[in-house]
Amino acid sequence: MTALEVTGTFDDCQKMVKRAFLDRDLQEHLNLSSANSINIARLLPQSLYYFHAYGQVQEREGGVCFSVPSGNFGNLSGGLLAARMGLPVRKFIAATNVNDVVPQYLETGNFTPRPSVRTLSNAMDVGNPSNFARMLDLFGNDYDAMAAEILGVSYTDAETQKTMKEVYERYHYHFCPHSAIGYAGLRDKLAGTGARTGIFLSTAHPSKFEDIVEPVTGTRPEMPARLKRLIEREKQSIEIPASYDRLKSFLLDVS
Repeated sequence: MTALEVTGTFDDCQKMVKRAFLDRDLQEHLNLSSANSINIARLLPQSLYYFHAYGQVQEREGGVCFSVPSGNFGNLSGGLLAARMGLPVRKFIAATNVNDVVPQYLETGNFTPRPSVRTLSNAMDVGNPSNFARMLDLFGNDYDAMAAEILGVSYTDAETQKTMKEVYERYHYHFCPHSAIGYAGLRDKLAGTGARTGIFLSTAHPSKFEDIVEPVTGTRPEMPARLKRLIEREKQSIEIPASYDRLKSFLLDVS
């Protein structure tokens, strides 16, 4: 296994990968697939987590909503699939950082992709989420239908840090910045969903972001032994520019 480290953004990487899937030269030599949410096979098992979470809720009268920290919108798309399978979700909350092209769409009806901005919640730094097309398709390209089922909200880094600090001081619980955004979305938007019960989805272990978590909370989250072993290993990757030709050349060389 070889890891390529692209000197660019998530959007750069995603654009390169999608182009590779359509490249006939590569198709003749390689059977390419994706482990991220470009691949529908990633979304299907994610949808099961929504059923699992719903099954643990004791109070369902009044409806249940889900707040999902969102970047490429694969997880939220999995939730929408769960709803189409019959899970009785009152509403979804799409919670993002300042890369808020989807919340902006939900507010205005205009989808305007733009270059992503770097934030503390870097796994959500996506300026043109690929799963938005799937979301549109699920709603028959009907803006009103999507806006009726999904509420959008976004947070700055300062707001994310404030949430992390408040939650730690109140509950002694460490959030990674992505999870904090999911929690903040539920806290701020639950009343507008019409649901009485809310579930927010978490993402990474806070130890993966201890350089962010510790300055905010004043304490260092305890790192699981398995994660510690991985982090202590030497990183092995090949750095390439955000160039499709360079990616294609590498893939053909190893085919």
